[in-house]
Amino acid sequence: MKKASIFLITIALAGCAIGPDYTRPTQEMPMSWRFEEQTAAKDAANMAWWEQFNDPVLKELIQIALQENKDVKIAAARVEQFMGLYGTTRSALFPQVGAGGVASRQQISEVTKPSPLQGSGVDPAFSTYDAFLSAGWEIDLWGKLRRADEAARANLLGSEEARRAVVLTLVTSVASSYVILRDLDRQFEIAKQTAMTREDSYKLFKLRFEGGVVSELELTQVKSQYEEALASIPYYEKLIAQQENSLSVLLGRNPGPIPRGKPIDDLVQLSVPAGLPSDLLANRPDLRQAEEDLIAANANIGVAKALYFPSISLTGALGSASSDLSDLFTGPAGTWSYGANIAAPIFTAGGIAGQVKAAEAVQQQTLLRYQQAIQNAFREVEDALVDQKRSREQLEAQNNQVATLRQYAHIARLRFDEGYTSYLEVLDAERSLFNAQLSYAQTQGTISLSLVNVYKAFGGGWIVEADRLTVPAAEAPANGAKEEQP
Repeated sequence: MKKASIFLITIALAGCAIGPDYTRPTQEMPMSWRFEEQTAAKDAANMAWWEQFNDPVLKELIQIALQENKDVKIAAARVEQFMGLYGTTRSALFPQVGAGGVASRQQISEVTKPSPLQGSGVDPAFSTYDAFLSAGWEIDLWGKLRRADEAARANLLGSEEARRAVVLTLVTSVASSYVILRDLDRQFEIAKQTAMTREDSYKLFKLRFEGGVVSELELTQVKSQYEEALASIPYYEKLIAQQENSLSVLLGRNPGPIPRGKPIDDLVQLSVPAGLPSDLLANRPDLRQAEEDLIAANANIGVAKALYFPSISLTGALGSASSDLSDLFTGPAGTWSYGANIAAPIFTAGGIAGQVKAAEAVQQQTLLRYQQAIQNAFREVEDALVDQKRSREQLEAQNNQVATLRQYAHIARLRFDEGYTSYLEVLDAERSLFNAQLSYAQTQGTISLSLVNVYKAFGGGWIVEADRLTVPAAEAPANGAKEEQP
């Protein structure tokens, strides 16, 4: 009965773990978003939203990036690293068993005084052979090892969320970079078309000047406007090349040209789900990673506090020893031992208290970072929603402005041809039209980028869809064929 009681007490103590248990911090959530677009889009937050652009080239670029991007591969390797560390930490919960053997030969001096071998006829050189199994196990009475296992598991899950965050950032970065590229292409086309139109005007005015119809002042005004348009062409060529290089790196390639799909005017605008709940943010990998970091920091407090208590380890060895190899595994050669080691701190000069204080401070820092990450997530959602809503309103106004300025330029040229006004009026109208067209194209890109940012800010189940594309295409048929077998 006494031994049974001791055993039950030991088991009960082993179920305890020093340190605070983790509870998710409460966080005030917004009931609704101030600038939410009220359009129906069922389950849009969980679908591969980039397919809504209806651009096969963009879809292919995203798939290539997910399979070839170096950041994704680095993040995947980091998950493997933390998986190994978790296995190492968890192994301490179980007995450690090892095996070994020793074979040696030595000689004892015969000239030392007094020597036990002098005149005995015993050979001073002899051999020894040992073979053994050893085992050791630290009994986790205070939960130190279990808290360390809890922290290591949280770190592993956090590394997986970090990998998913890389996937999220990569998909949205590729989509945003492609939209910017097509937007630059559109602005480049406007610049070239404007330059061609102004070149025709310059040639016409040059003929008129030679015929004495217009003055040199008017000719130089037309020429300066033509050169202004020419100067914008290499500027956009530079931006386009740099954007292609940036997108190439996202694809895991060396800098180079990027294929084109639909122009910016033909890209289908993404829809924004109505009634987006704030708890959708729980799918954001960065927030989940921040919470796993908090869980790990919380568990490390228990690891530090457990150092105040005794550490108990059981050890044992079983083997055989002999001076003759042929007798090594006979009965008389057997050896064994077992024991229990207890180590308890008595005076550490504040060493353990310092570790506990440091662990608690790290936990507080991690808690504040977690709360800060949630607040930043709310801000990013609000920013993305207001951006796409107000940008739509801006685009509508700019569309009206372009139409008005186009009419203004047409009337100004008619007035000039009829001699009612100077060419300065035409210059002003055409310059205003050129700038308005560029601004309109820029806002088109801004709307698409803002919609991409909405999906990025919310996270959502679409990350799972993107994650599936990280599997290389060469592996997909084999896996698919295997799944189709009955």
